[in-house]
Amino acid sequence: MSTSVVVPIHSEAVRSQTVYNPIRRFGSPDCEELEARIIGSSPTLQHTLQQARMVAPTDSTVVIYGETGTGKELFAGLIHELSRRSAGPFIRLNCAAIPEGLLESELFGHEKGAFTSAVSQRVGRFEAANGGTLFLDEIGDIPINLQAKLLRVLQEQEFERLGSGRTIRVDVRVIAATNRDLASLVEEKTFRMDLYYRLNVFPLTLPPLRERHEDIPRLARHFTEDAAQRMQRPICTTPPETIQALMDHSWPGNIRELQNCIERAVILSEDGVLRVPPFEPMQNVSRNPFGATLEEVECDHILRVLGDTEWVLGGPAGAARRLGLPRTTLISKMKKLGIRSRCVARISGQGGVSQPVSPSQPETAHPSYASAVPYTA
Repeated sequence: MSTSVVVPIHSEAVRSQTVYNPIRRFGSPDCEELEARIIGSSPTLQHTLQQARMVAPTDSTVVIYGETGTGKELFAGLIHELSRRSAGPFIRLNCAAIPEGLLESELFGHEKGAFTSAVSQRVGRFEAANGGTLFLDEIGDIPINLQAKLLRVLQEQEFERLGSGRTIRVDVRVIAATNRDLASLVEEKTFRMDLYYRLNVFPLTLPPLRERHEDIPRLARHFTEDAAQRMQRPICTTPPETIQALMDHSWPGNIRELQNCIERAVILSEDGVLRVPPFEPMQNVSRNPFGATLEEVECDHILRVLGDTEWVLGGPAGAARRLGLPRTTLISKMKKLGIRSRCVARISGQGGVSQPVSPSQPETAHPSYASAVPYTA
């Protein structure tokens, strides 16, 4: 029989030690202001925003899928502010930024003397988020040995600090985010299947900027006005060729890259005319010594491997494994390169863990993460 003691958390003093709310750093904007920060009218963005509004009032766990720079934390903050927990803390943790040896302590806290450098008691993020929301960014980077403990607190809402036998009970909603395909990680045995299904209650996918080009002019105007005001550099004119250059770029860094690009342009614009600085060479297609573009070489190589594997993408003998890529990355590349897959049925019927799409999300020809990926900003 267990001798652990269940300790509910009521102390506001303890909670306030580590409370961090990125949404309220500069005041307490209402929900309309928060939604106004998500700029764009493209159908994919508006669909994702609608799904966020629908899930926000519930206590369901949400996983936000999206490439780097698409605005996953902004969506997480919006869901928190639209929820019944909006008066509670919004705590965030980037799981990829914490060394593996310290992540358990960051999540669950520790007692004094629990390990060599534990000179005092520390409250973990779950404890600090009691009554509110915990945002776990880059959830796919949590070490496998910690995933069982995370699963327990998600299911039972209880845990023990390191070095303590007391069971602490909390009331926390978890919103997770990742730029990786968790289903593929399950197939690779680096992510627990039970944790995947426990987290993936309500998946949201945020579209990359290259899939919402119609939003680029509006985003560019917003970032231009913001940067010009901050730097006191008035921008009077944005030539059509500047907008066209922005529209033609693929934006691998998504919203964050666009924002940085606009800021550089404002800094360099001394005559009040916004001109886009040259994009970094690594983002452009260049020619190799044999006269073919890198894109053409990449396309030919993928086609050869697809032919060798009879258009099977996943599995030990699939094209993704031979190319050294996650299956979803290969699908994305095929789409970008215009490779018309003859194996859509095979892709959707591959063995392993299925990846649910956002509820009511329009059907697409590709698996959810590759084709529905994601939103925002």
